[in-house]
Amino acid sequence: MRNNSKKDMAKTTFWNIIERTIEKVATPLSAKEIWDKAKELGTIGDYMTTGKTPWATIAAYCYTDINNNGDSSMIIQTSERPAQFFLRKLADKIDIQKVQKQKDTEVAKKEKVEIKKFNERDLHSVLVAYAYGDTHFKANLKTIYHENSSKATKGQNEWLHPDLVGVYFPFRDYKPETLEIQNHLSITSIKLFSFEIKISLNFGNLRQSFFQAVSNSSWANEGYLVALNIDDDPTFKDEVRRLNNAFGIGIIKLNPENVFESEIVFPSSINQEIDWDTVNRLANENSDFSDFLKLITEDCKLGKVKSQYDKVLKLEDLTKHINDKGINNTQ
Repeated sequence: MRNNSKKDMAKTTFWNIIERTIEKVATPLSAKEIWDKAKELGTIGDYMTTGKTPWATIAAYCYTDINNNGDSSMIIQTSERPAQFFLRKLADKIDIQKVQKQKDTEVAKKEKVEIKKFNERDLHSVLVAYAYGDTHFKANLKTIYHENSSKATKGQNEWLHPDLVGVYFPFRDYKPETLEIQNHLSITSIKLFSFEIKISLNFGNLRQSFFQAVSNSSWANEGYLVALNIDDDPTFKDEVRRLNNAFGIGIIKLNPENVFESEIVFPSSINQEIDWDTVNRLANENSDFSDFLKLITEDCKLGKVKSQYDKVLKLEDLTKHINDKGINNTQ
């Protein structure tokens, strides 16, 4: 895969990008950082790509070099989570562990500063608009305020309540005669959704965030963990895929630049049956969830959505909210 001849160096390759960028930065980098730094420093040269995730290709080059060439590889891997890479020829010139520790501290400080700009609840309006307009959901959402929950023994209700719940009504999609026959057959096309929302997902908070979503979303037809920023590291994506396969919680990435281009990165498993025991407990413990059930009941009786769920902001108001909160400045 690797070729360092002068003829081949005339045209920039991924190997050129990897080697030049790490040489210039002189610190271990993840595949995504190599690509970002290459664009920043100009070491990308004349390379052109139409791929959406060139850093995934960079990671593949690094892993292939390490696996195929062993102790003679150009690249070495300095950490696993996230996966970071360095040049073997520079490895004895720096204290890798010390540099890695400094870098981890800088990343942690950066994340802390970003979180202070706005809080998770500021993202609710973004998710509400996306879920309402997206063809998969077509859902009305309602925020569940944890502070409205019953005061119980410490730890008893931990991870019980999702951040938002949603409902899909078939009123817009099904003809009246279809709805009527469903009613006679005691069948419903109504779907309930549960959402746990975070500002960022990375190796530092993945397991806690994911199992929080598992705990508070398993009662619904579909449960999701939603984030504004998701680590692009390929090994991180593999870990998320493994958890998704094992536990069925879906992953949504919000796009503040274009809310309606937010995406389901990993789909939720579909539960055909609602866990009514958990629904009943949620209704007993939290007045917002109890009100949510009442709203659904009222709309089912009317055969149309008339109740007040979280407001779906007009596009101009949503854009203003995103700009005012600085939500679009964290990518």
